[in-house]
Order: sequence, then C-alpha cells, then structure tokens
Amino acid sequence: MRSGPSSWGNSAPHSHSAIDPAYRRNQVRSLTFLAILAVILAAAILLSLRAGSYETPVGELIRGIFGAARDENINRVVRSNRLPRICTALIAGAGLGISGCVLQAILRNPLASASTLGVSQGASFGAAFAIIVLNAGTAGALGSAAIPLCAFAGSMAVALVILGLSRFKQISPEGIVLAGVAISSMFTGATTLIQYFADEIQLASLVFWTFGNLGSTTWSDLRVMGIVVLLTSIVFLLHRWDYNALLSGTETAVSLGINVRRLTMADMVLCCLTASTIVSYIGLINFIGLVAPHIVRMVVGNNHVYLLPGSILAGSTLLLLGDLFARVAISPVILPIGAITSFLGGPLFLYLLFKGGSRHAER
Repeated sequence: MRSGPSSWGNSAPHSHSAIDPAYRRNQVRSLTFLAILAVILAAAILLSLRAGSYETPVGELIRGIFGAARDENINRVVRSNRLPRICTALIAGAGLGISGCVLQAILRNPLASASTLGVSQGASFGAAFAIIVLNAGTAGALGSAAIPLCAFAGSMAVALVILGLSRFKQISPEGIVLAGVAISSMFTGATTLIQYFADEIQLASLVFWTFGNLGSTTWSDLRVMGIVVLLTSIVFLLHRWDYNALLSGTETAVSLGINVRRLTMADMVLCCLTASTIVSYIGLINFIGLVAPHIVRMVVGNNHVYLLPGSILAGSTLLLLGDLFARVAISPVILPIGAITSFLGGPLFLYLLFKGGSRHAER
C-alpha cells in the first residue's frame, strides 16, 4: 500500500511480506495520529464533565463517576445527567463514524454516509411513522420495540434503493450521491407531511427527531445502543483487509477470494442497523459519518486497518465536542445538536463534491 494520503480508490491491499520503509513510516504516523485522537477524546470527556451550572473540581467529578464524591449532589449530577450524555455521544459518534467509513468503502464513494445517502432520513421517517400511525410513543414496551423496528425498516428501504441503483443500473458514484439527496428530500417531506396529522403530544415527540437530543437516553437505552455499535464494529474491523482489497477494484477483490456481493449486502444491512438504532434513540444527527472518516483519511490514507478505528475515535470526538459547544454557546440554553453537526458537515460535503467534480472533469 502506498504511504500517506492517497487519491480515492488507488490504494492496493497490503502484503504481509517485505514491509518496506515507506509503509513503516506510514504505520508509525497512523498509530501516532490514533493516539492523538484518543488524547483529544479524553480531554473532551473531561471538558464535558465540567460543563454545566454546577461548578466542581475535576477530581471530584471523576470520583462522582463512581459515586464516591464527598458531595452527594455531585454524584447525582454526574451519574444521572452528565455521564449518560457523554456516553451517548461516545457511542452514537462511534457508530456513525465507522458506518460512514464502511459505506464509503463498499460503495467506493467518498461522499457516502448514512445522512448523505438518506439512510438516516429513512430511519427518522420510520420512527415518525411508529409514533403517529402506530401510536408507539405511548404504547409502553411495545412502543419501545416498534420505534427501532420501524426505523430499521425505513433505513433498509433506502438501502435497497441505493444498492439497486449501484448494482443494477450502474449509476456513477456522483449519481448515487444525487440519488441520496433526492431520497433524503422525499423522506424529509414525508416526515413533515405525517406531522400534519399528529396531535400535540405526538408533535412534541417528533420535534425530538428533527433536532436530535443527547440528553434523554437512559442507561437501558445506552446498553442497547452500545451492544449494537460494539457488535457491528467488531464485524467491520474483521473485514478491514476486504475493504482494502475493494479499493483496487471489484475484480481484484474477487481474485482474492472475496464474495463482493455478499460483503456489500451484509455490511449495508449492518450499517442500516447501526444508523437506525442511533436515530431511534437520539434523533437525526447529520454528517458525522461523512466528516469523521475524511479527517482520519487525510492523515492515515485509505488503509482501513487504521481508518476504521480512527473513524470510531473521530466520530465520538466530533459528536462530543459538538454537544459541548451546543451546551456552552449560550448557556443555559442547549442548542440542537443536529443543527451543530449540519453546520460542521455541510461545508465539507460541498468541498468534497466540487473536488470530485473537478477531478472527474480533468479526466
């Protein structure tokens, strides 16, 4: 594999024999960057613990995580308010980051992510359908199961359309992105239309999906999100060399014994499962899955051995920092996290779109 950042799709899978010095330098640089990301993430966690109207020394806050602070109010604030919010940002950011990275790999499209392809919008419509049509928001345990299931069904509907366009109609990567924009608009319009028939209670619940909210998850919600993100991330990491092979083309991957069609279908389902689970609990969060992999790719290149864990760290860091900004910008008012991440990802999306378009024109 070439060292350093490379143009999209030009990296070859790494051979385990004869590691050259250039690859070794790239390996050291990649590991150093991952360590820096981990340090930044740890600092963001400490800053998020401190953020709030209840000023407390850092040592007491850390003890409050374990319920060992001298002031019982600190234990209550940390364990019931700040810590669940931080864990939500870490888990959701990790899931969105790695799923965006995998979508970019299997579709060979640097603009692919759950939000740009409409997968998140499909999941959001499914959740809205469950709340209003099925009245799942007030259906107790049945409702808590119906919302994630409908969100998953909505995201899979989008995934099937995207797969059909890419596999059977042979639409270009740029065309896939434009199709994703059209699908996003359709599902956003459908979600808006279905709100017209909602009552006040249902409408208040739907505002949650529109803005995104990291502060309403319980520890049981976090367990579900954590298990889904952990299991899907393990599967993705196990296929890291397959994604490297795909960068050299479908023919190369097939010659290496990879079942490309099965890999694409399975990973698309897992990406939809991850995105729909996150959306069903925290609402619509845009562009984390697009931004995080590209930040990492600028340093480590297209080697998924480092790109996948880097996307996890970068996604968690970006969502946590975005939430921190939303909490402290005009405190005590908490800004909607979905708007913050859209401001972050929108300019990068336009940059990548125009960069890809100009490169295509040069050819």
